This record gives sequence, structure tokens and C-alpha cells, in this order.
Amino acid sequence: MKAGSKFLNAVSAVALSAGIVATGASGVMMASVTIADAAVISRIDVRGNSRVDASTVRGNVTITPGSSFSNDDIDESVKRLFATGLFSDVQISVSGSTLVVTVAENQIVNQVVFNGNKKIKDTQLKSTVQIQPLGAYNPQILEADVQAIRDAYTAIGRSDATVTTRLVPVDGGRVNIAFEINEGDRTKIASINFVGNQAFGDGRLADVITTKRSGMLSFLSRKDVYDEDKLRADEELLRRFYYNRGYADFRVISSSAELDETRNEYVLNITVEEGERYTFGAVNVESTVPGVDTEGLQRLLETRSGAVYSAKDVEDSILAISDRVAGEGYPFAQVTPRGDRDFTNRTISVTYLVDEGTRAYVERIEIRGNTRTRDYVIRREFDLAEGDAFNQVLVRRAKKRLDALGFFESVNISTQPGSEPDRVVLIVDVKDQPTGEFGVGGGYSNNDGFTATLDITERNFLGRGQFIRASVGGGSDSRTYSLSFTEPYFLGYRLAAGFDIFRNTDKSYTGFDQTDQGINLRLGIPITEKLALTTAYKLTSTEYEYTSLANIDSNPERAVIADGGRITSALSYTLSYNSLDDQKLPREGISAKFTQEYAGLGGDADYLKTTAKATYFHMLSESADMIGQVSVGGGHVMATSGNLRVFDHFFLGQETIRGFDTRGIGPRVFDGTTNVDSAGGTTYFNGSLEVSTPMPFISRDLGLRLNAFADAATLYGSDISATDLDGQTVEGSDMAWRASVGLGLTWASPFGPLRVYYAEPVVKEDGDDIKKFGFGASTRF
Repeated sequence: MKAGSKFLNAVSAVALSAGIVATGASGVMMASVTIADAAVISRIDVRGNSRVDASTVRGNVTITPGSSFSNDDIDESVKRLFATGLFSDVQISVSGSTLVVTVAENQIVNQVVFNGNKKIKDTQLKSTVQIQPLGAYNPQILEADVQAIRDAYTAIGRSDATVTTRLVPVDGGRVNIAFEINEGDRTKIASINFVGNQAFGDGRLADVITTKRSGMLSFLSRKDVYDEDKLRADEELLRRFYYNRGYADFRVISSSAELDETRNEYVLNITVEEGERYTFGAVNVESTVPGVDTEGLQRLLETRSGAVYSAKDVEDSILAISDRVAGEGYPFAQVTPRGDRDFTNRTISVTYLVDEGTRAYVERIEIRGNTRTRDYVIRREFDLAEGDAFNQVLVRRAKKRLDALGFFESVNISTQPGSEPDRVVLIVDVKDQPTGEFGVGGGYSNNDGFTATLDITERNFLGRGQFIRASVGGGSDSRTYSLSFTEPYFLGYRLAAGFDIFRNTDKSYTGFDQTDQGINLRLGIPITEKLALTTAYKLTSTEYEYTSLANIDSNPERAVIADGGRITSALSYTLSYNSLDDQKLPREGISAKFTQEYAGLGGDADYLKTTAKATYFHMLSESADMIGQVSVGGGHVMATSGNLRVFDHFFLGQETIRGFDTRGIGPRVFDGTTNVDSAGGTTYFNGSLEVSTPMPFISRDLGLRLNAFADAATLYGSDISATDLDGQTVEGSDMAWRASVGLGLTWASPFGPLRVYYAEPVVKEDGDDIKKFGFGASTRF
């Protein structure tokens, strides 16, 4: 269907060109008959015009009375008059000393309407077509608009949409134009076939590319929309995937999409040649720049001899060397990797050459294609500006940052020669994409049952790169409201400043309801590309509602509630490290956080709370897509004045160790021999081992993964005062480990990650609350 449409467009374009040339040529031929007798005219007579003023016609004629002219002048005048779009025919002739210009005016468009469209709104279609009300009617432009509408429907996965036009003449030489649209059905992708792959299965490669096969819920994600540019981008994703796993000779032989018009489905075929797998041989740094410490640079390298070859590691090494050398006063230094391939041993030795480089400066940075995002949002991702030394490494880094923003469908950076030999013009071509989301979420918690949330998010607010989100949600025993805002470049620096306003009501407690409301002010400071520091100040007001204190069994809780509400004023900082290869489904990398929070800047709480968590991901089997995961964590809280209140302790359960209920482990409050409630603890440690793999015998397109895990945790220590206990005791405050093993199923649904698991506690203590089955969801749909 597509090929046929392109052929018809080509035929139409040829016919249009032929028509214009023929019309212009007839005028030229008519004029040429009389030019020999009249090379100079005294006036220009305009005929056939009714709406267009004669002066407009004369203004587009290159011939002036009293001056000689030639056939070329007549030809140019005809072309210029046609180019105005006001006329359907133009003829020029000479009668005596008069140049006669005869025109046939195009009709004026009175109204443009769209019929039959539901998936694409009128406002979007109006911006797609060129023909507009009060403009001149042009049949060639109309045909181009028809194709533009078809292309718009193809872009949303409706390749069989048809578009026809209907013209309705009205008085005054005007015409109404109606685009009659049959949107058709969604064009699906029936299958994605890989040919030539041996090291990785079809399912693993299908995870790499962004184009997905159609399924029951594809209408939610819209990743099953075929687009030729998207397929080219998928080719690049495959190249990077193979290059980063040792296959330096990999290439895409071909990629094509075949449309079955009877079924309205595409079949994608991607043929690849993997080649051999290489490891790094010798890795060295050499420099022709005097004063550069090559031994120091060697320690910066991400590439290691004997490791599997990775293009990403080479690129990261180039960036690290370039940053160090530039910092040492060599802004024009150029780092070039030289590879020496040993085909027998299948190794690639890499030598990083540091040269002085060509002295060139950035003349200007030209941004094109951004219809929504402001220019300065793009410019600030560059570590260079007009007048700075040109550095290709910094340009590549800027592209990575722009891609990571998620504001653009595509980002391409090229260079052009400047006004001088040592000047370079950077051309940044981008294509904006939607960044707003309207989300309805659902979840489940053991305390609150099923919950729902509704939120509106804009990641590029007003094209300024700012993040804003408003959210409301709740369940049977909870209500949550929040508003968040982040400015990623505070005061023009790469500082992410923002605030969160919140109000949360929890009615799951026995005997009372708790409401927290307040504001959180934060400032994020990047230290390196992977390491960041976040500081925050949080002011929280907590209110309690109860009918009778006697209904509250835990004396420590009753003591806090009897004091009325409380104010917590806390200052915190967080060091975070993230080297994950994918934020949604990590296969390699580390994610770690260390946080300290001090409460005591006024308010009613006085404590210092320290927490840390680190998770390491590693691919155990590329062919089976088996991922290993190790997590460790811990925390300690101590009073800075007096004793801790019960609610300032840590509480652990299924969120940390599966197989146990919320607040299910750790010290307990006892009334004699009766277990009253959880007392929380001052110190905890936890660890987890997990292995996940795609669900066997089920299509990987569904996103189902099977998990086997083992969890362990301990929560101990108590700092509740004897006054708050009021005769009750805290038992189980000694260090005692709990452990569980289990199986789970995770679904990467279009709504977000959903998980269900069964865990069997293998080490437990008396008084622990057990919950073997769990379901979790954090979702958007």
C-alpha cells in the first residue's frame, strides 16, 4: 500500500511539474513571436484578475516599461507569478508596445473541515495541512495535504487510513474544502523475525529494540507502531548491544517491513551478521603532548585487558581521558583509540593516542526542529559555548544528555565549516515528542487493600525542561495528595532544585487516625555522571484523631497521641550512585544510596537517622537472559535529646523481607504476656539474593519473568522511655535474624511493574507476623 502511494505521489509530482513548464512555455512561445519587433514596452496591461490587485501582478513581473527584455525575463516572470500560489494559469504576450499579462486566479479557500477523524483531533490536522482559510486554493497543495494526513495516521499505526477531498463552491469565487477521512483499523506488527543470530535468541534481541510485536495490551503502550525511522534507530540499538558485548564485527545486513494489506499487519525481518566475539588485549595510553602524565591516565581507563570488548567502555575511557587532559590545560587535545585486532586469538588491543589536535573554536550552536522546547534548554546540556575550543568528546556527551532527557524523538548533532578555517558551526537537529502524562494508577497493600491514584505529569513544562506532577489517591483506609516541582538548572547551574507539598491520611491504625502534611525542599547536585548529592529540608505536621485513648492498646503510641500533634523539622543529605544499564529492567550495574537525616531544627522530634542500601545486578546468562541481583542495606536511628518516640523507630516487614507481614518483625510491645503491637527498632540490616529469567514456554513479548529469591533481615534495639511504656515492656530487642525463600512472578505490564510472590519463612521468631503470599503493584494506565 505504501509503495503504491509513493508511486502515485511521484506521478502526481511529475504531472504537476509538466503542467507548470507547459503553461510557462506557452507564454514564452507567444511572447517570443513579438519580441523581435518590440524589445521595449511602454506599459503592462493586466487582464483576468478580479480579486488580486493589478499592482501585485506587476510587482512579480521582472520586466519594466522603458527597459529592454528577453525571453528569459518573460520566463522568470511566469515562474514568479506561479510561485505566489494565487493563479492557476499565467500567459504573457506582447501587443505593440504593451506587455499583456493574462492570469486565471485560484479560488479563495473559505473554510477547511475534517470529517470522520476521531484518533487525531482537528487542531492537530489543521497544523498538518498547508491549505488554510482565506488562502489561495491550489490543487497540488491539496494533494500534498492528503498525503500529509495519511502520513499522520501511519505514524499512529493506521497505515490503511484513506483520505479523500470534497470541494463545495460558494459565492465570491470561494470554495469550502472537506477532508473525508476513513481512519481504518490499527495496523499491527504480526511478528519480528531475526535472521543470522546465534549468540542471542530472538526474545533477547526483541527486548533490545523499541519496536514491539502487537499484543492484547499494545494499544496502551503504542510500541507496535511501524515507522521507518524507528526501524533505523532499532538497527543502531542492535549495533550498540552487540558492540558492548564483544562482537566488534557485527553488522545489520538488512531490515525490512512487509505489509499484508488483507490482514493489515506488518512482518518485520532483520538480518544480522554477528561475527566473532573479542576480548581486550593490551591496553595502553600514548601521548604526543608534552607534560601529559600517561601513567595517571592509565588509571582512568574503563577498559581492562582480558575483559570482554565493549564499545561503551572505550567511549567512557575517551571521556575520562579528555576531561583530565582538558583540566590540565590542553583544551585542544584529541583522544583517538587505535585498535589492533588479533583474529587468531580474537583479541583487540587498544591504544589511546593523545594528540594536540586541530585548533578550532565553536563559532555558533544552531538549534533546529524544536517546536516546543526552548533553545536554552538544549544549549545548557553542552559543556561548551560559542567561542570555546571545539571538542568532539564534549559534543558526544551533550548528545547523550539530550537523549536522556526524554524530550525528543531524535537528536542529531553535525558540524559545518564556519566563517574562518578555524571556526566550526554545531548544528543540533531535534524532534520534539509529547512529554505530558495523564495517569490512573492502581496498587495493593496489605494494610490498605486495593488503592488507586490519579496524577498529571509534565516532564517539560512550558518547554522549559521543568518537571511538575499533581497526584491524588487513596484506598479504604488512606488518602494521599501531593504536588511536586523540579527545576533541573537552578540559577543557571546544573542543580536540580524542587519542592514537594503533601498530605497523607492513614486510618489503618488501631484506635486512631494519623494525618501527615508538610513540605519538602530539595537540591540535587551532580558530582560525576554517576554520583550525585541531594540535600533536603522537610517540615512535617502530624495530627492524630481518636475517640478514646483507652482504645489504643500500645502505651508508647498512646503517650505520643496524648501529647497531641507533633512537628518534625528535619535536614537530610543523600549520596546516590547509579551505573545501571536500564532503569526499568537492569541487567548490569550498581544502584546505591547513603542517607543521613537530622531532626531537631525546632519541632518535637530529635534524632539522627542513617540508612544505606546497595543493589548489584549482573547478567548470569546472556542467551537465557538470566539476571542475578544482590541487595544489602541497613539503618540506625539514635536520639539526640532524650528518648526516641515510638514512631521515630524503624519498622520492617514485607517491603524488606518477603514472607512477613507489614511491621511483622522486630521488637514488640507486651502487656504482661500479651503481644500488643510492634515497637519498631533502632537498628536493622537486610540482604537479598534474587535470580530472574523470562517465563518459560510463554512468549517474551508478554514481559513475564520468573523470580527465585532468598531474603534475610534483622531489626533490633529500642529507645522507648519507661515513662512512655507505662508498665508495658519491649520484648525481642536483641539481634535476631529472620530469613525466607520463595518464588515470584513479575509482569512488565503497560500499567507498570506488577508482581506476585510466595515466600516461606525458614528462620523466624515468636511474635512475628507471617504473610506468605504477597501482591504488589505500582502502576500507571
